[in-house]
Amino acid sequence: MLNFQAFHDKQITYAELVAGLRKDDLVTLTDEMIHTTLALIAGCTDANVTFVPVDPRADDPYAATPEEVHMAWTLGHVIVHNTASSEESAAVAAELARGVTYHGRSRYETPWMQMRTIAGCRQRLEESRRMRLASLGMWPDATHLDNAYQGWTDGPTVNAIGRFVLGLMHEESHLAQIREIVRQAQAARGG
Repeated sequence: MLNFQAFHDKQITYAELVAGLRKDDLVTLTDEMIHTTLALIAGCTDANVTFVPVDPRADDPYAATPEEVHMAWTLGHVIVHNTASSEESAAVAAELARGVTYHGRSRYETPWMQMRTIAGCRQRLEESRRMRLASLGMWPDATHLDNAYQGWTDGPTVNAIGRFVLGLMHEESHLAQIREIVRQAQAARGG
């Protein structure tokens, strides 16, 4: 995987993080991320998916309801959030690659309350892999890598490759959360 920590620690710029990456690298990075997540949940059961962990840092300013702002996320919640974020990045990246000017978000997130089984989590991860890799097939041979935008104030300016990687970086930022949810859930069930 990419060294996202070096970027977060300001040891490298975002441009340096993604320098030299090609579309083929995005395939490899996607496969690595899905493989890593599947490995983290390998020993989980359905009870792990809906287990509510203790998370004193829970803070979701984008929550659908005020009650959810400080609610700890279940494993199922993190899985649907991560996959939606990376799929959004992949969809926007495909548009940028085709020369379409950035025109806003392209996001759908499976309602987290519907994610109740470990089989559902695995299916969602594999479906997300398929969707992300398919989005790369939409990139033209003459990719418009000069087509870029700044995602947020003081954020990096990203082209198709940079936008795709933003999804992976966001996803990677939740891996420790997944590890902790799994740890707490397994401890709660005596495993």
